Amino acid sequence: MTPRAATTNEILSTIRGNDRRVTLAKRTVVDVLVSAPGHLTAEAITNTVQELRPEVSPSTVYRILEEFEELGIVVHSHLGQAAAVFHLAGAVHGHLTCESCKKTFEISAAHFDALSKELQKTYGFQLDRHHVALSGTCAKCRGAEQLVR
Repeated sequence: MTPRAATTNEILSTIRGNDRRVTLAKRTVVDVLVSAPGHLTAEAITNTVQELRPEVSPSTVYRILEEFEELGIVVHSHLGQAAAVFHLAGAVHGHLTCESCKKTFEISAAHFDALSKELQKTYGFQLDRHHVALSGTCAKCRGAEQLVR
């Protein structure tokens, strides 16, 4: 079962509950994130915020994203060679990024459990599964007719 996404009011309550001010700029960033269909770069978030509120500077949006990450509201991920993307915190998941079409697929973090355990055992390395992104070629780009499970 996938956890439901946080609502604008829940996120604003989290901000207030951490003794932070809710500004118009923060509310606008929250609205952009809540309405986003998926992962967005900081640039895409900034552009959308500025369409709605031209007075909000890009540096303000970046500071807000940093604050939101500190508060556990957003998570950022690195998907291949592209810029980092942000999304609302929720279920931990990994990513598969097609090097051909650049499409990214979210997959359950459970797929990385064995790898995570092996990295911990062998190298003492703790894998941050929010940041996991594997590159390859998707079935469509390979010309496969159906996924093999």
